[in-house]
Amino acid sequence: MMIAEVIVYTLADAQIAASNGADRLEIITSPAEGGLTPSLGLVQMIHEEIDLDFRVMIRPHSRSFCYGPDDIRTMERDIAVFRNIGARGFVLGLLTPEGNIDEIGLTRLLKAAEGLPVTFHRAFDEIRDQEQAFSVLSRYPQITHVLTSGGRSSVLQAADVIRRLNLLSEQSGPTVLPGAGLHSDRLEAFLKETGVREFHIGSGVRMNGDLMQPIDPDKLTRVRSIADRFQ
Repeated sequence: MMIAEVIVYTLADAQIAASNGADRLEIITSPAEGGLTPSLGLVQMIHEEIDLDFRVMIRPHSRSFCYGPDDIRTMERDIAVFRNIGARGFVLGLLTPEGNIDEIGLTRLLKAAEGLPVTFHRAFDEIRDQEQAFSVLSRYPQITHVLTSGGRSSVLQAADVIRRLNLLSEQSGPTVLPGAGLHSDRLEAFLKETGVREFHIGSGVRMNGDLMQPIDPDKLTRVRSIADRFQ
């Protein structure tokens, strides 16, 4: 089964996504900033009203993916609060000033998550050697997914990179979750070319292709029908 993960940042988003073929939700706020930690109230309402897998973004600011001690403590606190109201997983990513994975900070956040699954987000796309970074993340079983555009502005420009990462994933490692720039017109060809079994979509299922607009049920239904061709 092909898994479709959909970005949501309102309860209405989540309701439309759940009713039109999403398998999992990524809950964020501030989509214009690439997604930040959402409110407690939003996550709680989605958890109470929608029976669907979801992961919560843990990103305290959009200045960079390098986090100081206060940022890490804030992220730990956010994870604990969301965990206590039933969060099913988290989305996060940390880099060192040199542009490598911050394993010290990552280890602290994974501990705070207490075994819940974690997606390492598109901080991954700022790493020069993605295959080496993927190998690092593979050492952490709690990291179940790596969200990536293959280092490009659109994942459609990086099908070769995604295919290579997916081959690494099949050998040992997190599931590759391609995202950024996917839309129904190119989705089927991309899925065939890369061999992935999951994908992440945002503006591609929104009105006018704009992430700031509501989810378009017809677009999401079309995406779902394409995904269902891969069994």
